[in-house]
Amino acid sequence: MRRRALLSASLLAPLVAAPSVSRAQAWPNRPVRVINPYPPGGTSDIVMRLCAPALERAFGQPFVIEPRPGAGGAVGTGFVATQPPDGHTLLVSNTGPLAIAETLFPNLPYKPATSFTYIAMFGGAPILAAVGARSPIRTLAEYTAAAKAKPEDISFGSSGTGSVGHLAGVMYSLAAGVQLLHVPYRGASEAETSVLSGTTTSLWNTLGAHAGNVQAGQLRALAVTSPERLASFPDIPTVREQGLPDVVATNWFLLAGPAGLSPDIATRINRVVREALAEKAVADRLATLGMAPLGDYTPEALAAFVARESQVWAPVVRASGAS
Repeated sequence: MRRRALLSASLLAPLVAAPSVSRAQAWPNRPVRVINPYPPGGTSDIVMRLCAPALERAFGQPFVIEPRPGAGGAVGTGFVATQPPDGHTLLVSNTGPLAIAETLFPNLPYKPATSFTYIAMFGGAPILAAVGARSPIRTLAEYTAAAKAKPEDISFGSSGTGSVGHLAGVMYSLAAGVQLLHVPYRGASEAETSVLSGTTTSLWNTLGAHAGNVQAGQLRALAVTSPERLASFPDIPTVREQGLPDVVATNWFLLAGPAGLSPDIATRINRVVREALAEKAVADRLATLGMAPLGDYTPEALAAFVARESQVWAPVVRASGAS
């Protein structure tokens, strides 16, 4: 009898363990939602669409991008923090919600350090300062002069309060000694439309979201916030070379999931994203958006990167007086 009981137990053991193993192996067993905390058409949307085909080929399910804009990206980012960590809801987000918002919004409903599992880095892009093609302002020096002549008469749009574009505009204002009127929009497309229509004087926003209209001549680029000129946009001068060396900012983009996501799932997605970014067609397209690689981060290293960036941006937010 004892031998029979031991035999039964040994047969049951793998069956008891099987459900957790099968759940891990079954991922994904339905379409994967990728929450974009900005409206369609911005850089977050673009980079995710570039990598989605590789993810769909690798995992056999659609990766559906779902926009949930609001509060400079905090609404959609916070939504993902509340979702089950089963790998079927992911987040494509950036510097604003993950490294700036916690200092900007004291009652932020998520904690960047603990609410997410960081998965893969897409890369980073500088901020573009631009005006409409019909604007009389042709250079950053003229822009500064106009702002000094009529404080707060020069307005600038961004993807929202707390976005990197917003903070880069504030950085420029402080460095140049001018007062600009910030107009937060729900995303890059709205900010761009306001400039093209003449409703807003200028924009400070991630270059990638506006590269097409810069190249088409609809927007006049005044400067970018990269340390050096970009090889893909050699005619756009940097803010640094125009006499403001401390105005340097990069908006990085990454993929994350809710805290508690399986390390196996995170590692598998990380590998596919890195392979996709190495494809020439994808790399070339990202270059046309002004994006550059920031390194091959593992999920663990990416979490440390976000923590460091939060420390970098916190004093900038406090010094700017933005709220």
